[in-house]
Amino acid sequence: MAPGEKIKAKIKKNLPVRGPQAPTIKDLMHWYCMNTNTHGCRRIVVSRGRLRRLLWILFTLTAVALIIWQCALLVFSFYTVSVSIKVHFQKLDFPAVTICNINPYKYSAVSDLLTDLDSETKQALLSLYGVKDFPEPKAQKRREARSMRSTGEGSPPRFLNLIPLLVFNENEKGKATDFFTGRKRKISGKIIHKASNVMHVHESKKLVGFQLCSNDTSDCATYTFSSGINAIQEWYKLHYMNIMAQVPVEKKINMSYSAEELLVTCFFDGMSCDARNFTLFHHPMYGNCYTFNNKENSTILSTSMGGSEYGLQVILYINEDEYNPFLVSSTGAKVLIHQQNEYPFIEDVGTEIETAMSTSIGMHLTESFKLSEPYSQCTEDGSDVPITNIYNAAYSLQICLYSCFQTKMVEKCGCAQYSQPLPPAANYCNYQQHPNWMYCYYQLYQAFVREELGCQSVCKQACSFKEWTLTTSLAQWPSEASEKWLLNVLTWDQGQQINKKLNKTDLAKLLIFYKDLNQRSIMESPANSIEMLLSNFGGQLGLWMSCSVVCVIEIIEVFFIDFFSIIARHQWQKAKDWWARRRAPPSPETHSSRQGQDNPALDTDDDLPTFTSAMRLPPAPEAMVPGTPPPRYNTLRLDSAFSSQLTDTQLANES
Repeated sequence: MAPGEKIKAKIKKNLPVRGPQAPTIKDLMHWYCMNTNTHGCRRIVVSRGRLRRLLWILFTLTAVALIIWQCALLVFSFYTVSVSIKVHFQKLDFPAVTICNINPYKYSAVSDLLTDLDSETKQALLSLYGVKDFPEPKAQKRREARSMRSTGEGSPPRFLNLIPLLVFNENEKGKATDFFTGRKRKISGKIIHKASNVMHVHESKKLVGFQLCSNDTSDCATYTFSSGINAIQEWYKLHYMNIMAQVPVEKKINMSYSAEELLVTCFFDGMSCDARNFTLFHHPMYGNCYTFNNKENSTILSTSMGGSEYGLQVILYINEDEYNPFLVSSTGAKVLIHQQNEYPFIEDVGTEIETAMSTSIGMHLTESFKLSEPYSQCTEDGSDVPITNIYNAAYSLQICLYSCFQTKMVEKCGCAQYSQPLPPAANYCNYQQHPNWMYCYYQLYQAFVREELGCQSVCKQACSFKEWTLTTSLAQWPSEASEKWLLNVLTWDQGQQINKKLNKTDLAKLLIFYKDLNQRSIMESPANSIEMLLSNFGGQLGLWMSCSVVCVIEIIEVFFIDFFSIIARHQWQKAKDWWARRRAPPSPETHSSRQGQDNPALDTDDDLPTFTSAMRLPPAPEAMVPGTPPPRYNTLRLDSAFSSQLTDTQLANES
């Protein structure tokens, strides 16, 4: 190395270290601790005494551990996708109201289709329970008499042979008695017991049920009921759906109740209304239903005030004389409150109202808005659900489940279940085209309840929905004081629709209103965001290490940029030296002998440079400085004044 370069290196070595210029990582860490804004690191370096330095190391490491712990909690809280809820109140529109008679079709209109089924049902009730009295219209009596004569002439019962009713005795396992023939038969396959929803005073040892088999009759399932009421109604309902599935929709609409027959009077928000304010909705199991304030109306109605006087008030004509005695066992109507674009599942969530009573329903609306993924598994409009919506309505969880079941029904059984809408290119099940559809339906329904069809796993809840909280109260109507004149006036009003005098068991009064005009909205919003995460990080860093964004940048610069820069520079220098050694030509070894000593002006030691040595200019690099040979004692010649005294130093050959 040239003398000037060596001097510069010595001066540079004693100057302060500047980050990336540090020769080693140890020097870089020393420079960082001396110049950083995080006071703990600086105190570790400048503290004197081992105890103080150890305490500062413990304090700094504790603060770093607390930062890591708190930041980990913040990250965990950020990814738990929790939500916060805001509740506010505002005014709202009046909902859609769907009203259905519990009896779907007039008994006088459908009795021709159900004559044989009703006759065999009566025989079963007579044989099982000894029931004889069945009040019915005169026209039905004449048709029943013709059916009994045809049955008595020797024709076997069609429905009882197709699905025979069986009586099971607990003392006889694996056997049942056919109530029509009285003969015992062996029961194979699994037995499914359905509990009764009717309270009994005493326990019965006999069970009533029926057996369903596939086409080859080798695979059967027996369904038993602890109550004969449930068994008879379930057996009747199966045959009823089979018969009505073959009737065209237009004919079924004509056999049900018209809006003018069902609706006697109507008031809304203090103004008169009539059947023109209601939209027909035909339900397979409830016949003609009518929806008030439907989406098909030009405008959505709203009420001006809360309270019973400003809602919907209707008087319904139930007409109990036209009820099917085997299909329904209660009298009244069903009402459902829902959104305008929502399908009315009247059979699942409808509210029953009684005859000869005034039913008041007060409403409170709650509107919910949920966040979709990743906060929940809800869907905005059902487009991301792999189930085809067969309903002409907005998506809902119930629609998805029923659409999935109906699709599986068409795939497995080859036909659609009667109580739900038809999928594309499908037909309702009936005996003629699908003889074993009932067995297939029961088996599929059991799998659906056990969640084996996969419908519950793919269907999602809607992200936004409305829910009405209902408060129902009852009062006797009409009162004894007003019964006479009120029934006479209503009979006169309905004179063109009915040909009999009304009584209070034919009528039901319904009031639907908002208790107040406040709406409760539940809205989900993310409890954590990127901004909040960064803010919490900054708070923790500032609390425990008095560190700001500038300090974080400094840490990144030192530990990520300078640290790796030093390592890369050292590696690059090693690579250059290796490459230089590899490319250098091999030279023969020469034994150099030291002939003398270099010029003292070029000699440098390890001491610090002084002002004189620093200012001494070195010679030009091209100037050759001759070496000085070491002194020889025989060349040391003294002055003549001392020569006489130093004769002993002379050599022998010189004397």
